[in-house]
Amino acid sequence: MKNHEKVVLITGCAGFIGAALSKRFLAANFKVIGIDNLNNYYDRRLKYDRLKDIENSVKNKKYLWDFFKISVENILEINDIFSKNKPNIVINLAAQAGVRFSIKNPATYVKSNLNGFFNILENCKNHNVEHLVYASSSSVYGGNNDYPFTENQKIDKPLSFYAATKISNEMMAYSYSNIHNIPITGLRFFTVYGPWGRPDMAPMIFSKKIFLREPISIFNYGKMSRDFTFIEDIVEGTYLCALKAPIRNNETTNTNKVPNKIFNIGFGKPILLNYFIELLEENLSIKAIKKFEPIQPGDVEKTFSDTTLLEEWIGYKPKVSVEEGVKRFACWFLEYNS
Repeated sequence: MKNHEKVVLITGCAGFIGAALSKRFLAANFKVIGIDNLNNYYDRRLKYDRLKDIENSVKNKKYLWDFFKISVENILEINDIFSKNKPNIVINLAAQAGVRFSIKNPATYVKSNLNGFFNILENCKNHNVEHLVYASSSSVYGGNNDYPFTENQKIDKPLSFYAATKISNEMMAYSYSNIHNIPITGLRFFTVYGPWGRPDMAPMIFSKKIFLREPISIFNYGKMSRDFTFIEDIVEGTYLCALKAPIRNNETTNTNKVPNKIFNIGFGKPILLNYFIELLEENLSIKAIKKFEPIQPGDVEKTFSDTTLLEEWIGYKPKVSVEEGVKRFACWFLEYNS
């Protein structure tokens, strides 16, 4: 089957990763069905601008792209999308994001991250989808301080309700894969940044405040490090994973192997927050006003991914250094906000 004959359904397509991934599949001539509820967790203008950017990327191939304003928790609408479009590949990126937001608004996470994901799993089962890829998170490692994080470590101590929902997603996916023989892959994303990034994440928060000459809060008194991973590397890794589905069980082989996989996807090198801020200052040509504060509930001091399994699976090797990534991000930020 040629690429243009395959249908890829991407939920959360107006989000940071979803929009970039939609463009990647469209560039490879896949038919892409994008859905997003365009909620107001952050400025909708950015989401609409991302959708406009997707549309501009397929000006001469508009037949490859369809967008629907739908929430994954709406079972009737999700059923309809699957029935009418019969996707071959499903990539579930729709979720209520945010560690700190989950502490005050847990019910929102139950609706989107649990009920919504259940609806996706049910439809993948009912429509014989070739491969489901879904977003997990590095937050599942909780307060684990055995670095680097590897996929075989225990994930039974989440520090936020957001992390708890992502662990639940992994358990739900495993059970559906096992019971219904569905090829499913979960990706534990590590601190994604880059052009079109989320306004609630540190790179955008810092950049906006530095740009406006406002103080930036640096938590844990600057003793924080993150495995910052550039959006281009995340997208390419996700794209290649989607095209390589785990093998379904064949009853004639008497195998008990579950067609379910979990991978870390990060840069593989933690960066001190202070150094990241220095790079922003340099590329924005503005000195930050720094305000050091205690660590916040739900935060972890360090993230550090071991991506060996993903490298073995698809040859994943992140290419964009933090120096190059921040330069490209800052260039976009200044242009977008000019």
